[in-house]
Amino acid sequence: MGLGWDETVYVSQVSSHAPAAFLSAPRARGVSLLVAPVAAWSSSTPLLRTYLALLSGLGLFLALRAWRGLFPVRVVAAGGVLFATLWITVFYSPQAMPNFWVAVGALAGVGCFLRAQADRARRGPVWGLAASAALMAWMRPTDAVWVSLPLLVALVCVPRWRHGRLLAALVAGAVAGAGEWVIEAYVRFGGLGARLDEGSDIQGGLGLNNAIVDQLRSLGGRTLCRPCTSAMPDPVVFAWWFALPVLAAVAVVVAVRARRTTNTLLPLACAATAAVPYLFLIGYAAPRFLLPVYALLAIPVAAALAFLVTAPRGRWRPVAVSLVAVGLAGHLAVQYVVLERLVERTTATHQGWRRTVEQLHRLGVRPPCMLIGRNTIPIGFEAGCASMSTDGPNANITEAGITRAAQRMPVAFLTTATARAPSYARAWRAIPLEAGVYAYVSPAAVEGRDA
Repeated sequence: MGLGWDETVYVSQVSSHAPAAFLSAPRARGVSLLVAPVAAWSSSTPLLRTYLALLSGLGLFLALRAWRGLFPVRVVAAGGVLFATLWITVFYSPQAMPNFWVAVGALAGVGCFLRAQADRARRGPVWGLAASAALMAWMRPTDAVWVSLPLLVALVCVPRWRHGRLLAALVAGAVAGAGEWVIEAYVRFGGLGARLDEGSDIQGGLGLNNAIVDQLRSLGGRTLCRPCTSAMPDPVVFAWWFALPVLAAVAVVVAVRARRTTNTLLPLACAATAAVPYLFLIGYAAPRFLLPVYALLAIPVAAALAFLVTAPRGRWRPVAVSLVAVGLAGHLAVQYVVLERLVERTTATHQGWRRTVEQLHRLGVRPPCMLIGRNTIPIGFEAGCASMSTDGPNANITEAGITRAAQRMPVAFLTTATARAPSYARAWRAIPLEAGVYAYVSPAAVEGRDA
């Protein structure tokens, strides 16, 4: 399938295959460090995918182990299966992206928190919470804040939940994970507030928005819904989304009847706060944004399903079991249909990028080189070129800088057939590539090809 746009940004920070792409304000370097053991010495995408698939499986296993003793093992295992079979999880867990790892950190962190509260003599869960908080903040500091908010409130405001070591572990883990991001905010962006403001601008300005419908549209297999103007997918594709709150409510009722509400309510509270920014504060959607929410809902939902198939007595039990089994089988089928179609589309797009790279190489655009314009980050990385932009969230060079670079290396500006080339490239040779894409190639590239 090849690397996607965002993956390229993260991998390029530690890879020697091409110059590092611009790392914008909202991004953190956790993914780059996660992939460094492979990406620092190999440009093989299959090797990187295999490494991340194995690592993500191990991460999910360890996160689920944090819940042993809080729910029956069969419920914990079923929760893991529910989360692991979502098309969003299958698609993103072997990718160089942060959201799955925030989800793993959230699931492990809440489990460790509850186990530490249940047995205050144990040190293991305290260290587990610190590591989980660090992992979340390492990947996406702002997400770590939203996920941890109910834990922090519980530790500070609920007398019976006050636990000094646990509070210290939560804060220390978050500080350790976000420390580099905060330091970089002052070094590169002029301060923490300035970085947050710039990140808000890149995300379209944070404020009251209703992105629920956008999230529903994205469940049909759109990796980014911005602007989200496509048709709504078939209701069977997002029916599971509306089943989640119903099953969560069933889980709460079951917990109340069993007089063990804490183990259910706390992950539900963390899931709710984790969902707030992506449902109500941004004006677009991507399915991966809600992976931490789905991870936190998985075990309570599994508990609700377990209740539905075991509570009925007599002749009603086979009916309940059959209905749940059919529902889960249909849900699984839908997940993998969406996944297959998404992988096909993504692969076709990335293969188009590879063909563009091959054409650019034939035109003399070879390392060291520079690309500007359309899809330059993934195409530039594949070509071994620096990817530059004069405007937008990835702006990292001026037109004067491009003109100077064109005097010493091959430079190409990628655009559509109908778009006008910028002033610095109008005298360059315009060459049609494919799918309506044109490359304006600097004289240095042409000279390199002729040589």
